[in-house]
Amino acid sequence: MPLPNILTIDGPAASGKSSLGRRLADALGYLFFDTGVMYRAVTWLVLKSGGDVNDEFGVTVLAENVLIDVRPPSKADGRACDVIVGRNDITWETRRPEVDANVSQVSAYKGVREALASQQRRIGLRGRVVMVGRDIGTVVLPEADLKIYLDASAEQRARRRYDEIIARGEEASFDEILAGVRMRDEIDSTRAFSPLKAAEDAIIINSDRLDADEVYQYVEALCR
Repeated sequence: MPLPNILTIDGPAASGKSSLGRRLADALGYLFFDTGVMYRAVTWLVLKSGGDVNDEFGVTVLAENVLIDVRPPSKADGRACDVIVGRNDITWETRRPEVDANVSQVSAYKGVREALASQQRRIGLRGRVVMVGRDIGTVVLPEADLKIYLDASAEQRARRRYDEIIARGEEASFDEILAGVRMRDEIDSTRAFSPLKAAEDAIIINSDRLDADEVYQYVEALCR
């Protein structure tokens, strides 16, 4: 049986989608494409231009007129992919703290999601891709060969994120992280356009009682 040419992984924030997707892409020799980088790119471009992330019309116009490409990593500096706008590599600019603070607002806009969904689809249809997001199996690539929906309780997701921050030697508040996870869940699941949900033909995995290796081994077996 051939490997899935297009594999999608959807799920809520901090569910482990990106770690799983990157590991699978490395094993399969595929492009790892976390679609959140596109929303981050638009957010950074808005902020860089002095725009207002609360200006839905202005942000949407920008998203409709910018060409974003996502390619395999060109540098061994920890990046999962290259994020290119025009001729400019903005991969690390999309990870700035000010982008973190504003990307949820930008990604909730219907026009932005529509504009970026078409760009995500363009890249996904090239094939040999593991695409990660919140509406990939339902909206962007409903014809994907294998769809995974990776879930976990808000408490478990917050605990994992908290542990990661502490392991880096940084300070963190579990209660603040949990509140942020719940707020993101509310935004993602209640937005009017392409809300977070599992595709009807997705394989749903709850990782509350599974570690990252167990989840990977299960999905990798599904692929093969």
